[in-house]
Amino acid sequence: MNRKSACLIVLHCLCVFIFTACATVPLTGRSQLLIIPDATMLSMSFQQYDQFLKSNKMSGQSGKVHMVKRVGENIQRGVESYFSSKGMSHLLKNYKWEFNLVESEEVNAWCMPGGKVVVYTGILPVAQGEEGLAVVMGHEIAHAIAKHGGERMSQGLMVQMGGVALSQAMKEKPQTTQALWMTAYGVGSQVGLMLPYSRLHETEADHLGLIFMSLAGYDPHAAVGFWERMAVVGGGKKPPQFLSTHPADTTRIRQIKKLLPEAMTYYKGTK
Repeated sequence: MNRKSACLIVLHCLCVFIFTACATVPLTGRSQLLIIPDATMLSMSFQQYDQFLKSNKMSGQSGKVHMVKRVGENIQRGVESYFSSKGMSHLLKNYKWEFNLVESEEVNAWCMPGGKVVVYTGILPVAQGEEGLAVVMGHEIAHAIAKHGGERMSQGLMVQMGGVALSQAMKEKPQTTQALWMTAYGVGSQVGLMLPYSRLHETEADHLGLIFMSLAGYDPHAAVGFWERMAVVGGGKKPPQFLSTHPADTTRIRQIKKLLPEAMTYYKGTK
């Protein structure tokens, strides 16, 4: 077999591989590359989540802890009910939802695959109550349901396809799996491809997050006020939008306002 024929065969196999690994984000319909099995993602998520909880201080503020769990469970029920009505319950198979509040001044929150959510106490003053918190948690849960972490990991594998067979190492070497996980969350990122929570992912999470909070009975209009407050917290020391992992504040708020009519079609009332 000559070199040209061998290259054509390799190219054909790669194209077949990429085609069979394509998936679709729920509700938005965007195509994405996912080559990491869900079982692998969930197993890694549960391990990392447990490790995080053991190494960080859980909040003892019972009222706020209960609020985080209440909002999370409301969103969980709304999402599960909607996915069930659309015959998509399989997309949430093996989820093990968990909502925890951690003591930290950091203005942050996140959700790992499988519904593993952490909210930092530092973001609560910006949320200013349940509806603002629903904006935050809806957005972070959207990242997980849209499998943005798995997408970034898949992109990382494709970038490194010419090196070590990382997909096999993931099954056999926990340390390699953990390193790959960290890469998916920003290690070795480069502009235009592997930015942690890229602008595309952030915009998509905004979109889905509005729908998820609406399904839970929270008015999506609260998102405008929340992101306006976040803009004030962020101040003016921000990188240009093309280098940012988040849309510019004015861009984000403008996009959210355009999405509100759609989100309101899912809104059934107030909590």
